[in-house]
Amino acid sequence: SPWKPGLPLLLLSPQAFSTTCARCAKDRRLRRKRAISERQLTRYFVDQRRVRVVGGQGGGGGHSFHSEPRKVFGGPDGGNGGDGGHVIFKADQQMKSLSSVFPFYQGFHGERGGSKNCYGANGAHMYVKVPVGTLVKEDGRVVADLTQHGEEYIAAYGGAGGKGNRFFLSNENRAPKLFTPGEPGQERVLHLELKTTAHAGLVGFPNAGKSSLLRAISRAKPAVAAYPFTTLNPHVGIVHYQDYEQVAVADIPGLIKGAHQNRGLGTAFLKHIERCRFLLYVLDLSVPQPWTQLQDLKYELEAYEKGLSERPCVVIGNKVDLAQSRINLPLLREQVAERVIALSALTGDNLEELLLHLRELYDTYVKTEQSRGQSPVKW
Repeated sequence: SPWKPGLPLLLLSPQAFSTTCARCAKDRRLRRKRAISERQLTRYFVDQRRVRVVGGQGGGGGHSFHSEPRKVFGGPDGGNGGDGGHVIFKADQQMKSLSSVFPFYQGFHGERGGSKNCYGANGAHMYVKVPVGTLVKEDGRVVADLTQHGEEYIAAYGGAGGKGNRFFLSNENRAPKLFTPGEPGQERVLHLELKTTAHAGLVGFPNAGKSSLLRAISRAKPAVAAYPFTTLNPHVGIVHYQDYEQVAVADIPGLIKGAHQNRGLGTAFLKHIERCRFLLYVLDLSVPQPWTQLQDLKYELEAYEKGLSERPCVVIGNKVDLAQSRINLPLLREQVAERVIALSALTGDNLEELLLHLRELYDTYVKTEQSRGQSPVKW
């Protein structure tokens, strides 16, 4: 026995040498992922990408002659090579950024043709997932617009497989030795550009409360702080209704005067407003003359794209919980022809009116698209 007099029995217990006890074992609990700040998130949000795509090369044709007992001169039996695989862009609703798209893709090559008239296998297609709303451009020209989930675009075709010597058999040439190699795949340089697809877009100057409003009406969690340009990339929140309809609302980063001239965040995020079906102008009621914000916002949108400021909209007067806002509210309604909804994203006052009017805008959009014979965007 290994026990010696004078040693406590506790040291010889199996638990003392166990690697699964609470003291000795490693912590195997799943740790929560660390929250990513808005500035760190901008490294992962990419809305432009230059991609070089090359289709797979076709397999070469086979070169062989059939020979077996009692049939020595069986003739040529080299099969054709397989075709190379395509490179295909596929819109996926789960993708929210182009950060996972690599700068180079190549399709799989086709296999070489074999003997006994065996054809080579075709190369597998290379599928590249991109977010819904991705524009594919070549030399500044739009070649594809992926706006629906599951929509595909063949970016580069694979090369055709080569012909085996069996293909060249004829009455004049009974033993052809000619076979062709596979063709190279198509090579292109494409530019991907992401435009956020949402039903409504929150448009406003920095610190107007757009991110706080999106947090209040949806489960999106954009960064909120007291300094300007807190939001550095668009966020999309989903507003759920009792009849299972879902309205997507995009938080566009704050605009400033001269944004159409690439000032501030510039035109990098003005393009995300192009896909919004209706706009929600968020104004800060606590500043003097808040109606001037609406005029400046419409001017920037119209200068960027003609007719963009004429889309269906509603004016939201935020921060109504402040004393100065209650004074400016009647003055704003006198100066603005559009409907004004006064609310507080911080306290949640009058959010019901916004949600009801948001549903009215959505229903109008759905009826308009159906009357044109088009299918509305669903989330």
